[in-house]
Amino acid sequence: MKTIVTFGEIMGRLAAPGNLRLRQARQLEVTYAGAEASVAASICNFGGKARYVTALPKHALAEATMDAVRSVGIDTQYVLRTDNGRLGTYFLETGANQRPSNVIYDREDSAIAITPASAYNWTEIFKGAGWLHLSGITPALSKNAAEATLVAAQKAQAAGAKVSIDLNFRGKLWKWDTSKSARELAQETMRKILPFIDVVIGNEEDCYDVLGIRAGDTDVHSGKLDTSRYPDVARQVVAQFPNVSKAAITLRESLSASHNNWGAMLYEAATDTPSFAPLDAEGNYESYKIKNIVDRVGGGDSFAGGLIFALNTPELSDSATAVKYGVAASCLKHSIKGDFNYSTRAEVEALMGGSGSGRVVR
Repeated sequence: MKTIVTFGEIMGRLAAPGNLRLRQARQLEVTYAGAEASVAASICNFGGKARYVTALPKHALAEATMDAVRSVGIDTQYVLRTDNGRLGTYFLETGANQRPSNVIYDREDSAIAITPASAYNWTEIFKGAGWLHLSGITPALSKNAAEATLVAAQKAQAAGAKVSIDLNFRGKLWKWDTSKSARELAQETMRKILPFIDVVIGNEEDCYDVLGIRAGDTDVHSGKLDTSRYPDVARQVVAQFPNVSKAAITLRESLSASHNNWGAMLYEAATDTPSFAPLDAEGNYESYKIKNIVDRVGGGDSFAGGLIFALNTPELSDSATAVKYGVAASCLKHSIKGDFNYSTRAEVEALMGGSGSGRVVR
């Protein structure tokens, strides 16, 4: 496997313990993560090679973020250390039952937000790389970060690497052009990046917010999705951006904050073929029933990491197997505290094979 590069912001995550509300908490649990770093962590934990690129200030907290990233084997040699800017943070309140989780961002003027695209050594970054993964979160941070995301995609494509992006619409972040709404700014910015993308990842809400594409009358908050509509969503993505060879759509049915049903579809444009996972014994789509979620933050990133790892692993790379791997990897992540998925390839493949009882392994 060639090196997989990810580019984006890493932050301090300050979480209220257990299911406490932030206003109740007298101490916060500190970890370090970001969407693209989480994808790189998954790839390394599965046995692949990942290189993470970001900009960070020169202080001890930034060193702690690098310790977290290096601990799973991620290559950080091209992380840019800056004299200006700060470490972004986010505060997490984990929901339960009918109370949703809540995130408060504190990311303005972070190092990556103020660093121009020209500061990164893209030529060296993409040496030996076969893939670049991006997300729609980084370009939401600032005009500089949006331009750096676009340049990264262009440079990766010029270097012969495939490029994937998770649409990841974050309405709380798209504020850097106040003349436009969050959705308008996201659509305008992302439409400049998507012509350089090979694989698009998103959920139903992302497709609507970023591309204006709806899955019919499906309501993601009802706890029931009409999966028959999703191949057409993918076809519309490809119709708008013919450079896209694959489109993955995650299928989350939120019955409560603690109980979600989970699956995904991967659409292959060349053959007009959708592949769903997981499947029942008759080959029909049947979601994973995740009834006691430990931590769903990073769930989508763990799907992206699993999917990208599988697409870059010959024995896992056909679409039906790759989406099956990505969904199983993400299902396991819902049982793990923190943003990173510490599941191994063997554990993912065991779940793919039907070992989902949770019995003690002796």
